[in-house]
Amino acid sequence: MRVITLEEVDSTNLYAKNNLHVLEDRTIIHAQRQTSGRGRLTRKWIDFGPGNLFASFVLKPSSDFDEKYSNLTQYLSVVLARVLEKYGLEPKIKWPNDVLINGKKIAGILSETVMQGANFKGLVLGIGVNLNATADEVKLVEDKPVTALNLEIGEVVDSDEFLKELADEFFANYDEFLQKGFEFIKSDYISRASFLDTEVCVQGFNSTQSGIAKGVTDLGELVLERENKQFVLTIGDILC
Repeated sequence: MRVITLEEVDSTNLYAKNNLHVLEDRTIIHAQRQTSGRGRLTRKWIDFGPGNLFASFVLKPSSDFDEKYSNLTQYLSVVLARVLEKYGLEPKIKWPNDVLINGKKIAGILSETVMQGANFKGLVLGIGVNLNATADEVKLVEDKPVTALNLEIGEVVDSDEFLKELADEFFANYDEFLQKGFEFIKSDYISRASFLDTEVCVQGFNSTQSGIAKGVTDLGELVLERENKQFVLTIGDILC
């Protein structure tokens, strides 16, 4: 594992993708400030400035794409939850990979696959975690309630130390996850799920679906029930 720290970058994911050909497997791009961070479904990631975590994991697990790689965002959500639990918190996961503290979002996770023609070159797994912000700053985010780790524990958080904890936890079981996929983390994921047996609406790229969240498949997909019929969603974000 190698960490490259940048003073400022538009997006750690974009930097990693643009330099993927020269970056080694298991390199982490870490920025002190990120000016154009992105979330899932083209959303913008709010930057609360230096002292927060903006990082991307460069992963080149094989020369061919494996469907298990699609679940790496869920693996990272479980990893982040475990780290936050070390701070005495009780994080919850909202499908597919939002991590919440007391119902407020604390992190964003985005995976991007890099292909060259039909050849798989690797993937970039980005994460932003609100580590240090003021109560007034988090109130400025209008689309959903957010929080920061310092507000939850009452003290300033060292972003370098937090990244080390996160990276150590990530790579501790990474190889086993690559072998087994989502089933390897399914019980840990479900034990922290905040959405099961509740009515949810899920936004995809072009439509919104609603129903009762009945479960998660062995592939990490969401099982919804509506009018006594069940259907499976592979892509989307729970909005409510």
